[in-house]
Amino acid sequence: MSVFLLLIQSAFAERFMPYQGTAIAAEIDYLYSFLLIVSLIAFVILIGGMLYFALKYRRKADNEPTPRITHNTALEFLWSGIPFIIFMIAFAWGLIIHKKMVDFPDKAFEVHVTGYRWAWDFQYKSGKKITNELYVPAGEPVKLIMTSKDVIHSFFIPAFRVKQDVVPGRYTALWFEAKTPGVYQVFCTEYCGTNHSRMLAKLHVLPKKKFEKWLSDNPYKGLSLAQRGEKILKGSCAACHGLSNARKIGPGFQGLWGKERVLEDGTTVVADAEYIRNSILYPQKQIVKSYNQVKMNSYQGQLSEDELTYIIEYFKNEKGN
Repeated sequence: MSVFLLLIQSAFAERFMPYQGTAIAAEIDYLYSFLLIVSLIAFVILIGGMLYFALKYRRKADNEPTPRITHNTALEFLWSGIPFIIFMIAFAWGLIIHKKMVDFPDKAFEVHVTGYRWAWDFQYKSGKKITNELYVPAGEPVKLIMTSKDVIHSFFIPAFRVKQDVVPGRYTALWFEAKTPGVYQVFCTEYCGTNHSRMLAKLHVLPKKKFEKWLSDNPYKGLSLAQRGEKILKGSCAACHGLSNARKIGPGFQGLWGKERVLEDGTTVVADAEYIRNSILYPQKQIVKSYNQVKMNSYQGQLSEDELTYIIEYFKNEKGN
């Protein structure tokens, strides 16, 4: 019976679901089709049983009294135990898939994504930037690091079964590995205003060599994102911070990325993208121990989202990431 159910489930997932552009999409479809089939079976048993008993025990002309039955232990165990087992199977299955979706590969190809009403900007580490057209290599994990300039958006690729909210003032991320070259549709699935339905983008999955050629053909070629970040740091932060690890008014920047920082209140935090962003925009929020004597000015409103991205890329690149 279980083998038969799996065969039905597999056929159902492949025939009635949208195109599966990634391996994780197939796994999600199998889980979803399992839930649909189990729900259908439960519906037939419940409604069929209700109709059967309604007809079998309908009121008769001789008005014979109905037997008084208080309970049936075996039956009660079955209708509680079987659904519980099914729910736990679905929960464990979903948890396994979720873990795969949130565990980012170490060497994924990274693209910075900025959403705004009503378009998507995609920026590569080489400095290349393009709007509403995302190009990625096939057969290679890709990580999107996303933020918003205005309101909450949601980045959704139906063929890949991945979706992630894009939130102003913070970074979110998702990853995928496209298995087949082609063109896929991207939607915004969080209502963001008048032209929400027009906030569309195209995802172009190219063979690796073709993608590398596309990436190198850069009309905006010049400084990489990390080099732009270094230039901003030298121009805006050199008075208080050095690019080496030497202590000035503030701590040095060398080797900062991924380092554990001890704060004034005794807690620790890892120097990641969120920490660097907060240190620039809200410098009094997380003060490193022994640096509370000087109040750092906030750069909120002085740096754009793109410039914050450049600075973060400098720190990642400085450590060889």
